[in-house]
Amino acid sequence: MEQSNVETLFERLDNLTETVQQYMNETYLDSLATVLEAVFEGEPQQGLEDQLKDIPETASYEVIEIRKAIQLAILKGMKGATQEQHLMTPETVALFVGYLAGKLTNDQTDIRVFDPAGGTGNLLMTVTEQLKSIAKITAGEVDPTLIKLAVLSANLQQKEIEFFHQDSLRPFLMDPVDLVVSDLPVGYYPDDIRANDYQLKADEGHSYAHHLFIEQGLNYTKEGGFLVFVIPEFLFDSDQSDKLHAFLQENAHIIGVLQLPESAFKSEKNRKSILILQKTGPETVALKQPLLAQLPSFKNTEAMNDILTQINQWFKDNMNK
Repeated sequence: MEQSNVETLFERLDNLTETVQQYMNETYLDSLATVLEAVFEGEPQQGLEDQLKDIPETASYEVIEIRKAIQLAILKGMKGATQEQHLMTPETVALFVGYLAGKLTNDQTDIRVFDPAGGTGNLLMTVTEQLKSIAKITAGEVDPTLIKLAVLSANLQQKEIEFFHQDSLRPFLMDPVDLVVSDLPVGYYPDDIRANDYQLKADEGHSYAHHLFIEQGLNYTKEGGFLVFVIPEFLFDSDQSDKLHAFLQENAHIIGVLQLPESAFKSEKNRKSILILQKTGPETVALKQPLLAQLPSFKNTEAMNDILTQINQWFKDNMNK
């Protein structure tokens, strides 16, 4: 069977990355960043001429093929990663978030998009591929390896994205946006002093990072703007969920909650949902009937088409008037 362009490019990136990794004795992801830098520059870094003899040209590849090949390499590098927040949003989930983002922004032009927990940028790039008219894309990420991979991936795809290398729960120097998308980092936030700036801080002990990220997302969303979060399934069942409920009631309208299929995640404890919010404003109104759905397996085409027909109808009836 003939190899696809994605597989061919991935194999070349993977072989070079493994060569650099053995030579430099560092992690696969750090070596991948070195390889992507050489691909972007069109020449190897000094001292790596022997290891990076055969750098692939990306001009003959489509942008989506470049993104997917880099995504495969990152996924390989993350297989050994122990940190939960280093896991990439599954491609099917990212595509579905993009579909919802397209529905929410419908006829809008010059859309400004922000991901406060950008990671390697795959979710953000997959979503913005599906939006019609974009004015600006911004991302925040604290991890130096992940943000380096995100910047190189964006450069190779010729996407203009402004990246902030910082703790994303600190203030950003940016204007509010029309759309926030993010796969929320789950766990405790260690900086209790910084957490004090948030309404969703814990009454005692460490605060939940995933709660603070929701508040931070709303801080940088325009009135009437939308937020699409990939959330842990237990978000509304945790010990601090009463506070979260009250905060959302005051600052946002819940547009929908979509339960993602179990098959999209490795284990039940990793299972996630999608939460859609609209920031309140003078012209916004709470929906009588939010969009609530349990998604079938993405592989079940018939069931998926059926649920998409229902979701499209829901948007027609409730949002696109």
